[in-house]
Amino acid sequence: MTRKLFGSRINRWINRRIPRSDSQTLTQKNLFILPTGAGMVFGILLVVMLLTGINYQNSLIYLLVFMLGALFVGAMHQTHRNLSGLELSLLDAGEGEAGSEIPFRFRLTRAGNDSLAVSLSAGSAVISGIHVPAGESRDIHLPVPSSKRGYVRPDRVRIETRFPFGLLKAWSWLRPASAGIALPRPLPAPDVPGGGEGAREDSNARPIVGQDQADLRPWREGDLTTRVMWKRFARSGQMVVADWESLQSSPDWLDFEAFPGVDVELRLSYLAWQVRERLARGERFGLNLPGETIEPDAGDLHAQRCLRALAVWGLEKPRDTGAMRYGTRSGVDAAPGVGAV
Repeated sequence: MTRKLFGSRINRWINRRIPRSDSQTLTQKNLFILPTGAGMVFGILLVVMLLTGINYQNSLIYLLVFMLGALFVGAMHQTHRNLSGLELSLLDAGEGEAGSEIPFRFRLTRAGNDSLAVSLSAGSAVISGIHVPAGESRDIHLPVPSSKRGYVRPDRVRIETRFPFGLLKAWSWLRPASAGIALPRPLPAPDVPGGGEGAREDSNARPIVGQDQADLRPWREGDLTTRVMWKRFARSGQMVVADWESLQSSPDWLDFEAFPGVDVELRLSYLAWQVRERLARGERFGLNLPGETIEPDAGDLHAQRCLRALAVWGLEKPRDTGAMRYGTRSGVDAAPGVGAV
């Protein structure tokens, strides 16, 4: 209980000192340094040597202790200097399928001295051995693991160095404000009535009048909700239905309600598979979700829009209401926040 309470207080202190932002310059206010395990052993060894020198009044032992102590102090300054002034920025929070790694692209920019042997990590994802020459920038792609669909935003991205001797480690964090997206994992959907091959065969039996032509009529009981012109209903309050007259202009609607009795996540996976299938065939299609309708269209951009809608459906964009800027209680960080990871 005590450990959990102490850890919670430390996290709140860090969050106040390092607010959410997609860019951060490392300074004394947000840079930390401690001895590593090897550094602790090195310090203990120096204390033992000093006690031995005092006991035997041996000048050579004194000389060795002071030389090694000066080396330790010099390493401390160099390790801290290796990160001080370095700017870490999030350029792009990518997309990927749920359960896979979501690519995040960061940029390290160094205005002063070189930064050597820097590592970047988020959870189990680690990129090490990064060198940033003075006055240059380096782009780093960090794959962040995801477990389910939705927004993906690592709570903290750690930047660390142990250069030059590994006796000390200096580190800081970037707490990104932007979030990536984990798309639903596509699963082959079962055949459903009202779409697919059967609908296309029925439409072939009708005469082709032209592209994108439809007759509008009042809604009648039994009409599919996907055929209702919702934009017109929002403008005028009149519920009308479109009767498409040809195969070319008849959209293949993908409907959330087409899989009754199926789990929500499984429905979204089925719809994701259908979106990719229609895209591969170059077909025109629309997407109907509870509370959201995407009009029929075709192409990569339309498919990506549909997949993003499936990924974040029913989820709130991540927010963070607990972080406040360092040194003030007025600058509450209300940037987009925590997502599903």
